[in-house]
Amino acid sequence: MITVADVEAEAERIAGHVVRTPTLSSPGLSGLLGVPVTTKLELLQRTGSFKARGAVAKLLTLTEAERAAGVVAVSGGNHGIGVAVMAGALDVEATVVMPRSAPGRAVDIAKASGASVVLADTMDGAFALMDELRAQGLTLVHPFDDPVVIAAQGTVGLELAEDAGELTDVLVSIGGGGLISGVAAALHARRPGVRVWGVETEGARAMSAALAAGGPVPVELSSVVSTLSAPSVSRLTYEHVSALVTEVLTVTDAEAVQGTLDLADHAKVWAEPAAGCLLPAARRVLERVGDGARLGLVVCGGNATTADVTALADRFGLR
Repeated sequence: MITVADVEAEAERIAGHVVRTPTLSSPGLSGLLGVPVTTKLELLQRTGSFKARGAVAKLLTLTEAERAAGVVAVSGGNHGIGVAVMAGALDVEATVVMPRSAPGRAVDIAKASGASVVLADTMDGAFALMDELRAQGLTLVHPFDDPVVIAAQGTVGLELAEDAGELTDVLVSIGGGGLISGVAAALHARRPGVRVWGVETEGARAMSAALAAGGPVPVELSSVVSTLSAPSVSRLTYEHVSALVTEVLTVTDAEAVQGTLDLADHAKVWAEPAAGCLLPAARRVLERVGDGARLGLVVCGGNATTADVTALADRFGLR
């Protein structure tokens, strides 16, 4: 289990490499949900998501031999962008493996940053190919199964604790669980009374399945939200979530896409469905905790184009 001291150490390590993103109250979302809402705008982070934090933290720990050999990462989109951009900035060769379902924009940005991009047919296949490349001598920058990465993602929670007003409940999206593990560790230390809720989509329920099974298990992926689609969580993230998170909620893909549209209309931010899923989950949290809640939403990323979201909205018949 990481500690707040680990998170503070990573905050020092990555300072100057990442943005301290804004923590802002949202009148629009407060009006929509009927309670005060504060947003942590990680979509304004370098590379368009929180993933830059963990990526650069891990890259900064490499030995000279590891730097020379290069790194490999597997990603549904945002982690690949983060590793590619930050590796390019640090002059480290990077190979990024993505499934063919990854957003085209993520592939383009990773390539433009100088990374070698390899596409696999499925996310399971991408993880298998990542293992092969690691066996060939590349250093793995894992998207979530690494204490350095988790602690660096936890700097989001550290900044939220320092910058937000009163909060009762914080919602965080879950793919493999690295972000929520770090955020929960930081918030439990700095804001011990705050409840932390995880959010998944129904077709990418790796953490929910792990909690039901008592440990990580493989899941079949069917969600259109590729950036939350991990084939399983890790023992490390499972242990953090089972100990520190109140509950993991699930929403449909359609609800996540509608949440993206609602964030644009009411919060005036262009997020991706991995963040849009927070809004339908927030309504469920409010049903459970009552009107006295003061919500914090970690808006994890914004790497979706208008064309991406419009296509999904049309697919689900949303307006």
